[in-house]
Amino acid sequence: MCVANATIGDLQWALADGDVTVTALIQAYLARIEAYDRAGRQLNAVREINPDALAIAAALDANRPAARRPLEGIPILVKDNIATADAQHTTAGSLALEGARAKDDATLVKLLRQAGAVILGKANLTEFANILAIDMPAGYSSLGGQVKNPYAPELDDKGVPIVIPGGSSSGSAVAVAAGLAAAAIGTETSGSLLSPASQNGVVTVKPTVGLISRAGVIPIAHSQDTAGPLTRTVRDAAILLNVLAAADPLDPATEELQRPADYTSFLDQDGLKGARIGVPSDPSDPANDVYYGPLPPRVAQLMRANIPTAGWIGGPGTETAILNRNPESLSKDQPARRPIVFVYELKHDLNLYLRDWATGTEMKSLADIIAFNAANADRALRFGQDIFLAAEATRGDLSELEYLSARQMDLRASRALGLDAYMDEHRLDAVLFPGTAGAAIAAKAGYPSVQVPAGLVSGVRDTETPDYPYGATFTGRAWSEPALLRLAYAFEQATEARRPPPGMPPLGPDYGH
Repeated sequence: MCVANATIGDLQWALADGDVTVTALIQAYLARIEAYDRAGRQLNAVREINPDALAIAAALDANRPAARRPLEGIPILVKDNIATADAQHTTAGSLALEGARAKDDATLVKLLRQAGAVILGKANLTEFANILAIDMPAGYSSLGGQVKNPYAPELDDKGVPIVIPGGSSSGSAVAVAAGLAAAAIGTETSGSLLSPASQNGVVTVKPTVGLISRAGVIPIAHSQDTAGPLTRTVRDAAILLNVLAAADPLDPATEELQRPADYTSFLDQDGLKGARIGVPSDPSDPANDVYYGPLPPRVAQLMRANIPTAGWIGGPGTETAILNRNPESLSKDQPARRPIVFVYELKHDLNLYLRDWATGTEMKSLADIIAFNAANADRALRFGQDIFLAAEATRGDLSELEYLSARQMDLRASRALGLDAYMDEHRLDAVLFPGTAGAAIAAKAGYPSVQVPAGLVSGVRDTETPDYPYGATFTGRAWSEPALLRLAYAFEQATEARRPPPGMPPLGPDYGH
C-alpha cells in the first residue's frame, strides 16, 4: 500500500507495526507534492511546506512512546488562515500579510500537535476566504496564485479554472484528493468546506458552530465561522473530530459544546435503515424549488438515484448591495448582494485577529490592508477589494441596527422558519442537499453538515470537461454530527462513489516513495 490513497487508519496501523517511519511518511508526501503540486499538473494546493516537518518526524521516530497518541506521526495540512506559532507564515493568501506569523498556535493546531500530528504545511486558499472581492475565482490568492482541480486542471484564456477547485478551502481539499497529505483542515463561513469537498470528491464535516474552536483562525464572521476536516473517508473525518471537538475558553461559542466520547462508534454500515431523510424539492412549485430545481440533468439524475423523497424548505436572506468593480467580472459596475452579517462582522473580527494574533507584519487593521492593497494594486488587486471597502465603511463595533436586525432575521429564517420547521413537520433525522445547495441555510443557523462523494459529473455550462466529482450533503440540527456521520458512512459504504483523480499514480511501491 502507498500513501496516495492511504487512510489515517492505514497509516496508524503501519506506524504501530513498524512497517514505516514517520520520516518516511513525510518524505513520501513531500515527493508527491513535488511531483504533482509543484511539477506535473501543478495543482498549487500547498502554499508553504513546514520547514520543520522532517525534524519533527525524526524526533518522533527517535522517541516512540509506549502508548501511541491518536494522530501520532500523521501528516496533516492546515489552511493558510489558521495560525501556527512556528517557522510557517499565516497569510490568508494575502500579499499584505506575506511575512505575517502568529503569536501562538490556533487552538485546533495545539490539539493536533498534542494528538501527535505533524503539521506538514499550509494549504492555499481563496484570498481571505473569499471575502475580499466580488467574483474572485475560487482558489485564487494574490500571494499563492491559482489552485487547480485535480480531475480537470485546465484553465481558460484568463488563467481561471474551467472546473473550479471549490472555495475557499480549495488547497486543503485538492491536497487530500491528490494524496498530498493524509488529511487537511479547512474553514467555512458559508460553503467553503462543502464546495471544495464536492468539487474534489472528498469528505468533510462542516461542524456546528462552537464544536471546534475558532481561536487563532483569521475570521470572516464569528456568527458563522468554523473549521472542519477534509479527508478521503468518513471514518477519517470522525477520527479528526475526536481530536478537534473541545471546549476552549478563548472561543465563547464552545461553551455549549456537546459531543460523544468517540465519533467513530456511530459509524454503521446499515445506518440509513429506518432513517427519515428529507429532500427539499417540490417540482410542482418551481419558483420555490431552489435546491433541486436548478440542477443540470446529469446532477439531477445522480441525486434522484440516491434517495428519492420530497419536501420543501426556504427562508428570506438579509443582504446589502455592493458595487462590483471587479474588472474581470461579467457583472462589472452592477450591484452585487452580499450578507450583511459578513460585511459588518468582518471589520470587527479581523481587527481583533490582527491585534491579538498577528506578528511580523505592519498590518494592524482592515484599513491597513486596504491601503497596502491600493498601494500595490498591480499585484494585489487583480479582482479588486469591493467587499473590504464596504466592511471598512461600517463602524466596526457591531452596534448598527441593520446588523442586529439582519442577524436575528438570519436565525429566524434558517432555524425557526427553515430547518427546524422542516425537520419538525416531517420528523426528519437529516436533510439531503445536492452539493453545496444547502450551505447558506445551514451556515446561517450554525448547524452541521457532512458531505460525501456521490458520483461524477461533467461539463460546465456549454463547455465539455473531463468527469469531476459531485457530493451529497447531510444536514441536521446543532450537535447532530454523530447522526450525520452515521448516515454519511452508510451512504459512503453503499455507493463507493469516490474515485481518485486520474494522472497522479503512486510514485513507488511502498510508503517510502
